[in-house]
Amino acid sequence: MNSCKYQSLGEMVLERLEKDHKVERNDIGTDALLKKNGFKFTTETYEIENIGHLCTLRMSGMLGLMHMETVVLSTVYKDSPLINLDRVMAMGKETMLAELYDNMLTPLPKAYTEKLDAIKEKDGDLAEYVSGGEHWYDPILLPCSYRKTGKKVAARFEEAAKNYFDAYVSQTDELSPCDKNAKTAKVRDFAEKLISNGGPAVNQVKKLFGDEVARRLILKHMYGVE
Repeated sequence: MNSCKYQSLGEMVLERLEKDHKVERNDIGTDALLKKNGFKFTTETYEIENIGHLCTLRMSGMLGLMHMETVVLSTVYKDSPLINLDRVMAMGKETMLAELYDNMLTPLPKAYTEKLDAIKEKDGDLAEYVSGGEHWYDPILLPCSYRKTGKKVAARFEEAAKNYFDAYVSQTDELSPCDKNAKTAKVRDFAEKLISNGGPAVNQVKKLFGDEVARRLILKHMYGVE
């Protein structure tokens, strides 16, 4: 999905984190590249000093008509929300998600979300991405999450993702350290619910590679809790 003109989400996130943190890449063996029935999944994972676990995942399919990039940063050293970035390009339409999930040990300060709300409001003219029906994560999806869709908006999405993630990391760095074990348990609970409740991407991985691979991909690689 990336071109010479636009930076990928994974590159942007790593560039920002490496400014202030030691970043160590993990060796995940053959799980780094999974291919079947025209679908390709490329996964990289990292440990981020004083923050937690990072996963970048790229998926392509539908004869090259669909590309998706997902970035998950699970904070276990700081009590900040779980962040999930998604960028999807399919059939000429683009979708950008920067979702924050409340897996907090303590209530999130209101000031934390103000900068994130401002970034979201700046793109208020763009259409909201709406996923029909009810979802298990609805009660913990924070209102400051950025969820937009449209056509010919790649540059705006790139800028929004960069600004949003920068504000998230800057504010997370200012938080005091938290109980790592307690926070990790919160991340695990989220990951287990994702597996049990499913979703478009999770269901596709299960269908292609089976439950065991899907569980390893989510728990070990995406969220770093196994």
